[in-house]
Amino acid sequence: MKSSNSIKHITSATVLTLLLMFVIGCTNHQPQKTAAESQGKQPDIIRVATPVETTSPSIFYIGEDLGFFAEEGIKLEYVGVVPSTQLVASVVAGKIDVGGAHVNRTIAGISAGAKIKAVAAASETTLDMPHMTYVTLDTSPIRNAQDMVGKKIGLRTVGGCNEYTPYAYLRKAGITDPKNKIQIITMPDSQLEQALRQGDIDIAGLHQTPDFIAERQGLKVLFTDYDVWGTIGGATPLYFSTKFISEKPDIVKRFTNAVGKTNNWINTNPQKAVEITAKRANRDVTLVKKGYYAPGAVIKEETVTVWIELLKEFGEIKGDIKPEQIYTNEFNSSARK
Repeated sequence: MKSSNSIKHITSATVLTLLLMFVIGCTNHQPQKTAAESQGKQPDIIRVATPVETTSPSIFYIGEDLGFFAEEGIKLEYVGVVPSTQLVASVVAGKIDVGGAHVNRTIAGISAGAKIKAVAAASETTLDMPHMTYVTLDTSPIRNAQDMVGKKIGLRTVGGCNEYTPYAYLRKAGITDPKNKIQIITMPDSQLEQALRQGDIDIAGLHQTPDFIAERQGLKVLFTDYDVWGTIGGATPLYFSTKFISEKPDIVKRFTNAVGKTNNWINTNPQKAVEITAKRANRDVTLVKKGYYAPGAVIKEETVTVWIELLKEFGEIKGDIKPEQIYTNEFNSSARK
């Protein structure tokens, strides 16, 4: 016959084992199978450009890691680096299925005849987390728009938000013909800071936040896109070809849902979003900034209209382009009332 101490020992051990099993069962969450997996279906493949020089949270990396795309029965396939200037053409040609950059490139592409349409909003601008930030050395005499006349501005590319934001900033300050008042010099993002510090350029246009700039030391923020338009100038929608949309509307809808979930998660977990992106991109985490993303991936009309008007003013697009030609929220359940 076992002693009472032995019985107590066995009982305690049993309780502890059951408790551990309960805790493990609660903490080791196993993602539920997607609808496609439950029915024995293979996920739908969406081909995307491999993110490059990642300076802000990547919707693709984060949504993939957290299972949001898998939950919608979608698998992302990275096809390699595609320069932002070639994204529209690559989508139209069917080399990739979805593209995304600043909204002005979507507008310019459609104006030129590209059969594409934006369906999901990505990043947006806030005071603390603008889309574009323009910086100088903290010892620079450049203090305002008037001081920029005749100066060299380093940018990653021309034709994008980084080029037209300075024009709009100068124009807002009353400077006429701003396109001919500054000199644009292009180089990779990774070289802009060094070029600024060694005096090759006077101003650098960076996809970074003011707090990131402050951490770099020796630099100061001259202006951001928030100073030009407030919250409406930094939109970066994702788009498909109209052919893909008409042939596979259900996939577009599920993709949009996944982006919306990812955006909301990023806004709630900004630092974790940075860490996931840095790890996936094999990039120093200190070089990735936090970002704000459109809630539910809903595209706002004013973020499109402001750029249609700007591009018309500078002669980059012609004709009577309407916002509804550029985007649709019809596949976004978050946009429905």
